Amino acid sequence: MLLSEIIIERIKKEGPLSFRDFMEMALYYPELGYYNSSQNKIGAYGDFYTSANLTAAFGVMIGRQIEEMWQNLEKKPFKIVEYGAGTGLLCHDILDYLKNNNSLYENLTYCIIEKSASMREIQKKHLHEKVSWYNSIQDIPEINGCVLSNELIDNFSVHQVIMKERLNEVFVDYKEDFIEILKPAKKELTDYLTVLNVQLTEGFRTEINLEALSWIKEVSQSLQKGYVITIDYGSLSSELYNSRRSCGTLLCYYKHHKNDNPYQFIGQQDITTHINFSAISHWGSQFGIECCGIVDQASFLLGLGIKEYQDTTFKNNQGNLQMALQESILNYRLLVDMGMKFKVLIQQKNVPEYPLSGLKLSNSSKSLLN
Repeated sequence: MLLSEIIIERIKKEGPLSFRDFMEMALYYPELGYYNSSQNKIGAYGDFYTSANLTAAFGVMIGRQIEEMWQNLEKKPFKIVEYGAGTGLLCHDILDYLKNNNSLYENLTYCIIEKSASMREIQKKHLHEKVSWYNSIQDIPEINGCVLSNELIDNFSVHQVIMKERLNEVFVDYKEDFIEILKPAKKELTDYLTVLNVQLTEGFRTEINLEALSWIKEVSQSLQKGYVITIDYGSLSSELYNSRRSCGTLLCYYKHHKNDNPYQFIGQQDITTHINFSAISHWGSQFGIECCGIVDQASFLLGLGIKEYQDTTFKNNQGNLQMALQESILNYRLLVDMGMKFKVLIQQKNVPEYPLSGLKLSNSSKSLLN
């Protein structure tokens, strides 16, 4: 049975589904949901690229930031916890860089939280040491180190809301085709906007990612001491609820083509939304994780010395101009295209305030996040 047919049967049996429940089934239904299927998702034969797919330099720079964090934590045994590691390329490149620091590497543990069996198999093909896999961060004891996510939260299932005379939530029904209907929004959705001091204008449509709040709470409860690095595309509340965003931010990716229709290619296309960094920072502080700062991905990488790294790589590859040119084109995408769209939020728990190289080019004050 097709996933679309399973969803239709559920609607006929239970009535209209919240968009959040529809998205959850489309992405995570066992074996048929997009992220639980065996189809290629990332890279040239998939539906999208991540920064780690473009160049190893991305992982090297994150490795440099983690090395600095290890020094701030008095060079004690260190755990890296990566949520949703994709093909495992980022983990591979970080570990490859950290091997150069023997005292860190010998006392390093790399934990991947990955629920998809098919993605675990892909990761295990080239991750052979230091790495262990978990279903939940709660299964990992004594986390002193860094919790890392790259393009994770944009795939959490979201509630969609529209402001009419009052706030309404979008539900999905089926009448010969999928249709949307509106119901009054529940209190936790209106409270979310109230806490963030957001007032939507008439007709404004947007997403509310309650799972992101559950996620940062879960991280805060498990992290004993260290940092949280969240890399994703998204905005602060002031940008996310600007009139330019009045139709929301939801996008679907199918074979490297974008569309805004989640009701087609069900189970075969990715569904994403921009994340609200203000919300993650605010609720993180409520749960005991302090905000260090936020910066766009390009500034994060430049602060960690990616240009110098590229120059060295280019000199080493001068005998192979094709390789050097390819690296240059890929890094343009990393710094200019994706570099301006993606943000890096760093938070900390039980760590004295140390300057972090990845944030030194930040021009956003912490007050903007809260």
